[in-house]
Amino acid sequence: MVKAYLRYEPAASFGVIVSGESNIAYDSSGKHLLAAALEKIGIWHVRQGLCTKTLSPLPSSNSKGPSLAVTSMASSSSSQIASGYAEGSIRIWDSDKGICETTLNGHKGAVTALRYNKLGSLLASGSKDNDIILWDVVGETGLFRLRGHRDQVTDLVFLDSDKKLVTVSKDKFLRVWDLDTQHCMQIISGHHTEIWSIDIDPEERFLVTGSADPELRFYAIKHELADGQLIANKNETDVKDLPTENKWEVLKSFGEIQRQSKDRVATVRFNKSGNLLACQVAGKTVEIFRVLDESESKRKAKRRISRKKEKKSAKEGLEATEKGETNIGAEGGSNPVVTVLDIFKLHQTLRAGKKISSISFSPVTSKNSLATLALSLNNNLLEFHAIESNSTSKLSAIEFQGHRADVRSVTLSSDNTLLMSTSHSAIKIWNPTTGSCLRTIDSGYGLCGLFVPGNKYAVVGTKGGTLEFIDVRSGTCVEVVEAHGGSVQSIALTPDGTGFLTGSADHDIKFWEFQMVQKSGEGSKHLTASPTSSLKMNDDVLVVAASPDGKFIAVALLDSTVKVFYMDSLKFFLSLYGHKLPVLCMDISSDGDLLVSGSADKNVKIWGLDFGDCHKSLFAHADSVMGVKFVCNTHYFFTVGKDRLVKYWDADKFELLLTLEGHHAEVWCLAMSNRGDFIVTGSHDRSIRRWDRTDEPFFIEEEKEKRLEEMFESDIDNAFENRYGSKEEIPEEGAVALAGKKTQETLTATDSIIEALDMADAELKRIAEHEEDKSKGRVSEFRSSILMLGQSPSDYVLRALSSVHTNDLEQTLMALPFSDALDLLSYLESWASAIDKVELVGRVAVLLVQLHHHQLVSTVSARPLITRLGDILPAKVKGCKDIMGYNLAGMDHSTQLVSSRSDAVFQDEKTKLLEIRSHNAKRTEERADTKQEKKRKKKQKMSDGGHVWS
Repeated sequence: MVKAYLRYEPAASFGVIVSGESNIAYDSSGKHLLAAALEKIGIWHVRQGLCTKTLSPLPSSNSKGPSLAVTSMASSSSSQIASGYAEGSIRIWDSDKGICETTLNGHKGAVTALRYNKLGSLLASGSKDNDIILWDVVGETGLFRLRGHRDQVTDLVFLDSDKKLVTVSKDKFLRVWDLDTQHCMQIISGHHTEIWSIDIDPEERFLVTGSADPELRFYAIKHELADGQLIANKNETDVKDLPTENKWEVLKSFGEIQRQSKDRVATVRFNKSGNLLACQVAGKTVEIFRVLDESESKRKAKRRISRKKEKKSAKEGLEATEKGETNIGAEGGSNPVVTVLDIFKLHQTLRAGKKISSISFSPVTSKNSLATLALSLNNNLLEFHAIESNSTSKLSAIEFQGHRADVRSVTLSSDNTLLMSTSHSAIKIWNPTTGSCLRTIDSGYGLCGLFVPGNKYAVVGTKGGTLEFIDVRSGTCVEVVEAHGGSVQSIALTPDGTGFLTGSADHDIKFWEFQMVQKSGEGSKHLTASPTSSLKMNDDVLVVAASPDGKFIAVALLDSTVKVFYMDSLKFFLSLYGHKLPVLCMDISSDGDLLVSGSADKNVKIWGLDFGDCHKSLFAHADSVMGVKFVCNTHYFFTVGKDRLVKYWDADKFELLLTLEGHHAEVWCLAMSNRGDFIVTGSHDRSIRRWDRTDEPFFIEEEKEKRLEEMFESDIDNAFENRYGSKEEIPEEGAVALAGKKTQETLTATDSIIEALDMADAELKRIAEHEEDKSKGRVSEFRSSILMLGQSPSDYVLRALSSVHTNDLEQTLMALPFSDALDLLSYLESWASAIDKVELVGRVAVLLVQLHHHQLVSTVSARPLITRLGDILPAKVKGCKDIMGYNLAGMDHSTQLVSSRSDAVFQDEKTKLLEIRSHNAKRTEERADTKQEKKRKKKQKMSDGGHVWS
């Protein structure tokens, strides 16, 4: 009989506030900050410091683990958020509803840059595959792909007024693309190292680039007039006339500013008002520059020129050495030459405690400061700083909900209601069900821990060799005991619950007994422990484990052996040889029959504790096995490893049951609930994940087949990626290509369309035969095929075509053979009569004609069909446009009627609602401030009254 097992699936992930692989961004309101947390996006309320919403991809998504990590984010002027992922996909989210609206597939490498245009209708994305793709967010489809960069695209920005896009790359070039003609119109060189970031000020006067060079480079943006001529920005028109302008020169070098830090630039950003520029380096500092307005910059230029004149008159022949000044001949004029140093002035340097990963300016400015800047640090921390006229001050930080470093151990309480995790400087107590952090206790570097029976106290073994006793209820460390001369590597509770044993790098195993003591001067008693006996070993002790029946203790040593002793007499019983590298984890089954050991040699060995024989050696992980735990009262066990995987095994059949993916870095530790209904894992990526047992059964053979299918599909996906394709043939000025990407989904969609066409043809033949029989007098009732789902052949094909995602339509039709494309074209004529399908029909017709143009021209039978479609479709599309225009005009007229009948100004409902909410929030804040002021005055009165009375 085939045995069925119950499946474990990812249920929750917590402990990560922000991951360093992605940028952070404010939403349009400025109340929330978007922070990527591995595969999720957390929406944090800035004032409350709480995560109000989490955007996470569906569990059924094919991509798992590190490939699903968020690598880039952008927020639009509305509630839309775009997130780019490591495998190249882009998801568009509605932040109000918290749902994913669409997924866009086009890139073959990680998405490194995302930027919306001002209206939020277009999205530009750059990737590690060196390509830029422009997406139509409303139509949920890719418009075109821009190729030209020779290395990873690092940043991009829209010049909205001119419909242009500026991109930078690690190839040291800056490119300007015309989005109307889809070509590269300007290439700027001059950077000596990779360009990492660019930005433009809100008025689109200047563009700034940041690289590993010691200076920031600035470019003046020339805007295009209606007649196609370029004009410079106002500051330059004041300076000089440029009669012979190159119409392709959109960006003109304006000057350079020396940076203070030697680290490379990571991000440059203007704030929303454009009066500040932040330059974040790949270190701990952010240089903040003040952007002076036109009058201030002119005054500064005049002062600089007058000082130069004084110097010249004092000392003849002195040459001006100031960078950025190119024309001193115009000094005496009423319009002085304004240089980059006259406009951008270093305001302050902000220093953080740890390395900064990303920055973002708040779109809302408070009354008391110039701007608010959010920082994400590489130690899982978010900070908010106010930039004031003379200094910067830290407003708040979000740090409570995660560890600053790796999660080294996780332990569950006996009733599974509490979870304790240890890290390099803190112990945290969590609710494993909700993932909320209940307590944070400062500590040493915790390597292992356990809950004391009763769950009121916990014990943590540290790298410093101490044992820390934690009062769980109060969240305090009540006692620190110097336990060992080396780090406490492992701790295990004795089966009777009266004590525990510890193993250390000082070669000792110590047995401890719990005691309640009362310190002098303290009213209440607290827990501590005293050593009862010890056992000296020949090498460092890495792991200790006690059998549930209290008969044996097992000790793993640095010499790669496992020694088994009798617990009562501490006499030697067995030595388990076989591992080539040290054993890093082990566990004993509930019945005491089996011992499982996991080693740095990537193997798991299953031992019998009766004779010490090795039942089986399994190659478990692609790297060191870091944790192993038996499911209570079974011979099933879980292992975790440095290869980021969690695996589920059957120790009797020696079979791999499940492989669970999810962690983005090495998994260090594992805890199992005493009922076996869930497990908890902790990782180097600072996340703690819970995996729940479901009621869904599975069979080993099915899982094996599924794994083989996944391997086959991954091979197909790799075959799709033509890594050495047309990259060599890219012309210097750039090239345009299709935006989509061939995937398993597009192939499946092509198959479904071909199948629908074949079934429709067969059905049409049956209908023709029936009509022929009817004409001959053989009358019989026609019964349509049950496979057609009660639809006509035309409707059935339309159903298959409509089910294709908008973004995948191009690649789906590309894979169609010419004969099937002809069949599909024949159906378009009838579909065009449906008003709601005109857009789809138009797209399909254009794509098929573009793809098969040469064959269609040479195929005589196709010409009448193309001619008819050419007559029908333009009229239908124009009809749709007319209906939309009529409806828009009608709505505008209705708006005017409502406005004329009412004294109140007619406003968009959503905008009005947001205004009311913000007004109410301000009133609440003012009331709170008034209450505090009244309380303060009352206290002052009372204190004054007290003085008079005395």
